[in-house]
Formats: sequence, C-alpha cells, structure tokens
Amino acid sequence: MSVPEESPAHRTPEESVRHGRLTARPSAATVRPWGPGTYPVADRALLRVPTVAGPHRLAVVLHGAGGSAEQALEWLAPHAEDAELLLLAPQAAASTWDMIVDGYGPDVSRIDAALGEVFERFAVAPAGVAATGFSDGASYALSLGVTNGDLFDAVLAFSPGFMAPLVRHGRPRIFVSHGTADRVLPVNTCSRRLVPELERVGYPVSYREFTGGHEVPPAVVAEAIRWWSAGDQRPPPGPNVISPAGDL
Repeated sequence: MSVPEESPAHRTPEESVRHGRLTARPSAATVRPWGPGTYPVADRALLRVPTVAGPHRLAVVLHGAGGSAEQALEWLAPHAEDAELLLLAPQAAASTWDMIVDGYGPDVSRIDAALGEVFERFAVAPAGVAATGFSDGASYALSLGVTNGDLFDAVLAFSPGFMAPLVRHGRPRIFVSHGTADRVLPVNTCSRRLVPELERVGYPVSYREFTGGHEVPPAVVAEAIRWWSAGDQRPPPGPNVISPAGDL
C-alpha cells in the first residue's frame, strides 16, 4: 500500500514529507501475513519476518552512508528472532539519506510507503515501533524518531553524528551507543554532545560507550534490544557506560 505524499493524517496543515513527517500507522485490519523470510516491499526496501507468529514489534533499520538495506539487516538480524521483531530496512535513494543530501523528501516518502505496506499485512503493536540506524542511519533515525515520536516509541542510534528535526512530535525513549576510538564520527563531538542536548529537552536517554571504533558490536546491539524490550529502564553503570547526567 503506497501512502500519498500529501495525506493529511497525523500532520498539521503546514507539515509534509518535507518536514520528515510519516503518516503510516499500525492497524488492526491486516491481510494474510507472509511466512518467515526476507521480502522486498515498496520501493527497494526489505522486510525480514521471524519464524514466530505475531503480533510483532517492528524496527525500521537505516543503513550508513554508502550502505545498503541488505547490510542494515546483517547487524540486527541475529538478535531479531529471539526478540520476535519484524525488521524493515529501506534503501536510501542516494548514497545517504535525503535529510543529509538535499533535505527531507524522497526517502521519507519511500519509508512511509514501506511502513504502510507492512502495517497493512502484519499486526504491529502501536507502542512497538522503533527507528534504528548506524552512522548516517543513526543520525537519520534520531531525526525521524523525534519528528515522529507519535509513531516511534523508541530510537536505537548506533554511533550517530547529529540530528536535524524540523518539527517534533511525541517523546520517544532513546538508546545511543558510541565507540570511544571512533575516528569517523568522534564521540566527543557527536554523542557526548547529542546526549546531553536530548536530555535537556526532556527525552529519556540511555547512553552506552564501548571500547572500539566506528562499528556496531553485537553485545551492544543485544543490550539495546533488551533495553527496548524492558521499557523505560537504563543500563546499570559500568566501566563502559557513561551516564548522560554525569561528566559530559
């Protein structure tokens, strides 16, 4: 199901895809879902369906610059089966996401159409949709997440560089991770700046630093999934965990 670009649902009159707004929403009315496997949906997006029956939670997984939908599935898929997650991995129209290239527009429309198709076919809990991403995908996940907090209940941002929402709706919970030796997006100028900013404006944030570079360690992904599944809880302090309320 393709969602019209100018659909008025869930937008104020002055908002559109140019503001990063999504209109697709979970619905109780679903057609026959697909069985386990990976399927193409909408325009160059991939949907991974677990073996367990629904209802499911859904993670929108956003690749990094120069990456692909297939690569985005790789780092989250090993954890999705036990967590009973649907994984939706869109492909950016350009080498990275529209917000970073020319501003919101084409990729927002693509993601909206893909979400509409998934929500039409699968039962997804309204409070069980997350935006996730790595690197540029993490920056885009944060930006779309706070723009559409009336859709996303959580954001999982792995090594983000920045965020650039034009409007804000809702109050999603946010998990951020970053490597202390990241040379692509250095932690000092990226997550250690972003996390306090998010907290200052009232977002509940859990922050995880790890010893490593520009990467998504499997243990950190597993921790993020547990955090999402557990609800509004922070990871316990430890040698690689820095609280955003602390020395930032």
